[in-house]
Amino acid sequence: MGNGTIFACQHFDFSIITGYLFIIITIISIIGNIILMWVLLTFKKLNLVTKIFMMNLACSDLIFALTLPFWATYHLKHWIFGDFLCKFIIAMYFTGMYSSIICLTAMSVDRFFIVVLKNWPNNDRRKKTCTICVCVATWVISIGTSVYDASKVKFYDDYYHCESSHSEGPGYDIQVVLLFFIPFAILIFCHCAIIGTILQATNRSRHRALTIVFFIVVAYIICWGPYNVYLLIESWYQPKTCDAFQQLDIGYNICRLLAFSHCCMNPLLCLLIQKLRNHLFCLLRKMKERDVHTCRIHIFTEF
Repeated sequence: MGNGTIFACQHFDFSIITGYLFIIITIISIIGNIILMWVLLTFKKLNLVTKIFMMNLACSDLIFALTLPFWATYHLKHWIFGDFLCKFIIAMYFTGMYSSIICLTAMSVDRFFIVVLKNWPNNDRRKKTCTICVCVATWVISIGTSVYDASKVKFYDDYYHCESSHSEGPGYDIQVVLLFFIPFAILIFCHCAIIGTILQATNRSRHRALTIVFFIVVAYIICWGPYNVYLLIESWYQPKTCDAFQQLDIGYNICRLLAFSHCCMNPLLCLLIQKLRNHLFCLLRKMKERDVHTCRIHIFTEF
């Protein structure tokens, strides 16, 4: 925003609030996603394709969450980690963001084929191979695009800011369309078709697990939708008054906090699945029983 009048405008400083909220989001996300991955790895009865997609979603959220302490430090102070870490953290940030939406889209398409078209390989090995190929492609696309984003780092007046210059040029607009709005349209289409099929079915109980996938998609749209719309608005619109600038600044900070909080929501939503929740409680009970047993052995040996 190159207007000198706009930079002279006074506006509310979100730096401290943003920094501390990023730390809270990081803690919740890391704990939640590690627990989810632990449950998925130890639960043998879960559908293999669903497990692979959920594991990849958890990895995406974990990668994204690991960047937030660096952004928290950046907001509370300034960027103190140097050039290499700046580019590396930006690459991690975009990798987590892009892999999450691509993986979620692939999961929705998978559900669409199973529920609506009823046209999916019956062979478990073929299912596994297709799912793994999709996940590998997801990470290749995400990492490749993220490396490109990491190459665009800004400097202002010899003071180092670790920021990707996303709003410059039409390239980012195309990127947002390809990696958010097109997947967004696919998500809407797939889940509208799935809901229509389920409402027409006589036996809806077997589709209960799809409710969680639907909530995961809705959570993603609610969290990341406003942020991506804002970034497009920012690239097209240059505010001319202080009021317009302040409104955009407030909107940006609220949308960003909402978007970044998404990385701690998937574990909570996934654990709404009764089988996963019961398995987690079972694992915790076994850990408690093991600790009690170890304690009893220790007391017995002392005497």
